[in-house]
Amino acid sequence: MKVLVTGSAGFIGHALSQRLLQRGDEVVGIDNLNDYYDVSLKQARLNRLLEQQGFTEIRCSLEDADAINQAFTIHQPQRVVNLAAQAGVRYSLKNPQAYVSANLVGFVNILEACRHNQVEHLVYASSSSVYGANTQMPFSVHHNVDHPVSLYAASKKSNELLAHTYSHLFSLPTTGLRFFTVYGPWGRPDMSLFLFTKAILDNKPIDVFNHGNHSRDFTYIDDIVEGVLRVIDNVAEPNARWDSNQPDPATSKAPYRLYNIGSNNPVELNRYIEILEDCLGKTATKNYLPLQAGDVPSTYADVEALVTDVGYKPQTSIEEGVARFVRWYREFYRV
Repeated sequence: MKVLVTGSAGFIGHALSQRLLQRGDEVVGIDNLNDYYDVSLKQARLNRLLEQQGFTEIRCSLEDADAINQAFTIHQPQRVVNLAAQAGVRYSLKNPQAYVSANLVGFVNILEACRHNQVEHLVYASSSSVYGANTQMPFSVHHNVDHPVSLYAASKKSNELLAHTYSHLFSLPTTGLRFFTVYGPWGRPDMSLFLFTKAILDNKPIDVFNHGNHSRDFTYIDDIVEGVLRVIDNVAEPNARWDSNQPDPATSKAPYRLYNIGSNNPVELNRYIEILEDCLGKTATKNYLPLQAGDVPSTYADVEALVTDVGYKPQTSIEEGVARFVRWYREFYRV
C-alpha cells in the first residue's frame, strides 16, 4: 500500500515508517522538524528513512492546509497515520496555542484531506492522557473520558470527537489509538527515560515527581508499532449493535474505533528508576518533588479490545525495554 505518515521524523512515526518500508509498503512522510526538542535527533531518524527505497519526504506543518492538500492530491495515499502533534503535558501549560494549532487546526486539515481524497482508513494518535480524572483501573476504552486535566489531553479528546464526526458525516473509517507512555531506542529527549539517563551519566540529580510513587503503563516502541500496523490493516467498521440508550464510547454506528495500546502492566516510577540504575551501573541522585499540574497519579491500560479485534497484546518486559534503550543511547551519543 501507499501509506502517508505524519510526524515521520518523530519517535513513533520513524519506527512505524521503518516497519512499513520493511514489509514493502510505500511511505509518504510529512514532518516539519520543529525545534520542540533536539532537531539533530529528528534529522538522524529522517536520514535512516531517506536511505531506503519507497520513502518520500514532505517538509511541511499540519497547519499548512494548502501543503497538506497538495501532498494528498499528488500522492493519493490509501491509508493515513496521523502521528504529528504538539506533545507533552507540562508544555501545554506554557504554550497552549501550539496545541490548538497542531492538534486541532492541523488535525482538521488531515481529516479534510482524507475526506476529499478517498482515503480508505485514517489511524491517528490519541493518548492515555484523555482518561484525566478517571480513577477506575485499568483504563478501558469503554469508560467515559469527559474530564481531562491538561490542555494536551483536551486536544487529544477533541481529536477523537472530530474523527467521529467525519466518520459519521462522510463514512470515513477512523481509528484512534490511545498510547500509554511509549519508550525505547530513538525516543523523545523530553521523556523521563531520556532525561534520567542523561542526568545520571552526567552525574546530575534527577527530578522525581510525586516522590516516585505514581505508576505508568510503560510501553516499548516495537510493541506500539506492531499494534499500529495491525490496526492500519483492520479498517474500522460500524458497530451494528451500538445502542444510543447505552452508548459505547469506543465504537459507533459510524466506521469508528478507539483502542488502548499499553503494556497492561503498570510500573511504579521508583521501580523504573531502579531498573535504569541497574542498566547504567550507576545510582541516581534523586530530587523528590510533588505531583505536577496536569499529571495523573497512575495509568493502566485495558487492552482487551485490541486483543479481540487485531489479536495483539504488547509483550516486551520493562527490564528488557530499558536495557535496549540504554544500549542505543550509549552507542548513539558515544557515552
